[in-house]
This record gives sequence, structure tokens and C-alpha cells, in this order.
Amino acid sequence: MRVRDFLNAGHPPSLFCAFLYFDASFMVWVLIGALANAIALDFGLNDFEGGLMVAVPLLGGAVLRIVLGLLTDRIGARRTGILGLVLTLVPLLLGWLWVDSFPQILVVGLLLGVAGASFAAALPLASRWYPPQYQGLAMGIAGAGNSGTALATFFAPRLIPLVGWHGVFGLALIPIVLTLIVFVLFARDSPQQPAPKPLRSYGEVLGQKDTWWFCVFYSVTFGGFVGLASFLNRYFKIQFPDISPEEAGTYATLCVIAGSLLRPIGGYLADRFGGIRMLTALFAGAGVLLLLQALPTSMVVSITLLFSVMALLGMGNGAVFQLVPQRFPKEIGVITGIVGAAGGLGGFLLPTILGGLRQWTGTFAGGFILFALAGFLSAAALMMVSKSWAFVGEGGKVTQGVASPAPEANGTDPGDEEKLVPAQA
Repeated sequence: MRVRDFLNAGHPPSLFCAFLYFDASFMVWVLIGALANAIALDFGLNDFEGGLMVAVPLLGGAVLRIVLGLLTDRIGARRTGILGLVLTLVPLLLGWLWVDSFPQILVVGLLLGVAGASFAAALPLASRWYPPQYQGLAMGIAGAGNSGTALATFFAPRLIPLVGWHGVFGLALIPIVLTLIVFVLFARDSPQQPAPKPLRSYGEVLGQKDTWWFCVFYSVTFGGFVGLASFLNRYFKIQFPDISPEEAGTYATLCVIAGSLLRPIGGYLADRFGGIRMLTALFAGAGVLLLLQALPTSMVVSITLLFSVMALLGMGNGAVFQLVPQRFPKEIGVITGIVGAAGGLGGFLLPTILGGLRQWTGTFAGGFILFALAGFLSAAALMMVSKSWAFVGEGGKVTQGVASPAPEANGTDPGDEEKLVPAQA
């Protein structure tokens, strides 16, 4: 694949805007997690309350992604993105000027879910501009905006001594406003945007079993990534209490960067070798590493394992969304919202479970073991479910059980439309 061909195939300014919107939104979506050690100290929170606090924004994102997914299909990704950015200003203002108790920070966290819901507009904005053979790379570039989590985990703990954790919410208003200006000026909806569908058609999507399987898979890959991204700052400080909050933020950032930067690689490799094949291997690999993480380890080993886990989960995110647009090419807005909501729900459960089990058992081991089992079960389920999928390629020829590599890898013309469908179709 040539870079020039990729650039000419779509609309680079919109792709950049999708990335920027995703990046800035994810930065503020996990902001409470990045500030968690200071907030927990001020409010005297235990391990379970700390886990719940960093998980609530992920729950808000899960719910609101469905809403933004519906809006994306009806009013377009550009307008939906503008609305999402404007609404994101509200919880940041509240966090800056209003919060002074644990219940209030939970309210702000829930409202910050609108930033996490950016997924439902950013990815369709990028996806609709690019043909099937470039979906993995385009979606990976846009999805690499989850690198915003690294900005939060690195800078937020270092800003606390200067402006306090309330002030960090106020400073976060600046990149959101700047992103809003760029988005308004340069983002454009693709002319290929499908016509709005009646609400009953969304029910039809939910009635397809593949929708639910993609929800399961993404709840593990993305839920694991964003759940750990929100919780690792707290995890490192609790597990290794002698380190400073800034050091905990640095270690969390290293892990988050791995998942963020490798998401496009996951999409690209899925284009080349097949999304199903890639995703199965990534699930199994993450499961092995998480089992090792459950054992007593040194700080260096723990950082290395979690860095590797986040890298695999990041690539898994890219692999999932290499498959989604092919299986649901005409429902990309709503399916992105639904699958993204499942990812947010997985992200909510992970820090809640990690914090809760730490509170009740005195160790994080049980939480990591459960996460490892989810990886192994997802790999097994994907191998079984994919047997009923088929690949529609050149001339409508159907090949059962193929994981849809890029057209060039199959010897088909890049202009041929292709998609994953149930084999019985």
C-alpha cells in the first residue's frame, strides 16, 4: 500500500479532525483517573470508592455513545462532534468551580461520559471517507486518538502541585476549545453518508447475533484498555506506595502509550493478515500476560507486563474496528455507538472489580485473573463464531470462514466492495 494512494482515497483533513477530536476528548474522559490519587486523599476514599470514582466516567461514556451513534446517523458525524465538544465543556467547568465532595465528583464523572462518547462520531467521520481496503488503517489512525489518555496520565499529576486538582479541570478547557475551533473549520462529512434510518432499523441491528459478539470482543479489548488507562495511576501508587504520584503517572503513561500507538498497527495488520486471525492471537496473548501479572512481581516486571498487555489490547481495538465496517457497512454509525458502548461498559467494570477485590481481599490478583479468563474465553468464542462468517469479494464470490484480509492480499481489485456477512446470507 502506498501512502499517496491512501491520502488520495479519502479526506485527510477530516481524518485529522477525527483523530484530534478523539484525542482531546479521551484526555478529559480519563482525567479523574489521572487525578485520582489527589482526589482520593482529599475525600478519604477507600480502594472500592477510588475504583468506582475512576470507573463512573466510563459508564457515562457507555450510555452516551448510543445517543451519539444515533445522532451521527441522523445529523452527520460533523454536527454530532461539534455538539459533543460543546457539551464536554460543562463537566470541566463543574470540576473546576463546583466539586467539593465524593458524590459531586461522581456527578462530574458521569457527565464526562460525553467525552468518551466521541468515539461514536469520530470513527464514522473517518470511516465514511475511505474504501474497504483502507478501513483498518483509517480507523486505526482516528482511533489512535485514545493517546489522549497518555496526555492526562502524564501531565495531570504534574499540574496538581501548581494549580491543584480543581485547577487541572479548568486548564483542560483550553484544548477542548481549540479542538472545537479546528473541528468546525476543517471537518467535513463524507458524501457517502447513508440516509437516516427509522429507529426500528436499529432494533434490527441489535437483533443480529454478530452485533452482540462484537460487543463482547470490544468490551475486552477497548474496555480493558480504557479501564486500565483510568486505573493504572491508582494501581501503581497503591501497589508500590513508596513511589511519588508523579512517578505513578509516568508509569501509567508508558503503558497507555503502548496501547495508543499500536492501535493503527493492529488495524494495518488486520488489513494484511485478517482481523479474525489477528484478534484471536491478541486475546490469547493478553490472557497469558494477565495471568503472569496476577503473580507477585517487582515493579519493573509489573510495568513490563502491563505495558505489553496494553500494547496487545490497543492492537485488538484496531483489529475489531477493521471488521466492524465490513460486517455493517450501512449501519456504521449505530453499530459504532453500540459496540463502543459495550467497550465503555467493560471499562467501567474493570476498575470497579479491581478496586473492589483489592478492598475485600487485600490484593489485585483476583481482578487480573478474571480479566485473563475474559481474554481466553474471547479467543475461543471468536474462533467458534467466525466459522459462520463469510467474506464477499470480487464478483460476489463468497468464501466461508475468511477473516477478510485487504483486497490486495486476496488478489482482488481494490475497487471491489467487500464485507463480512453471515455465511447463510
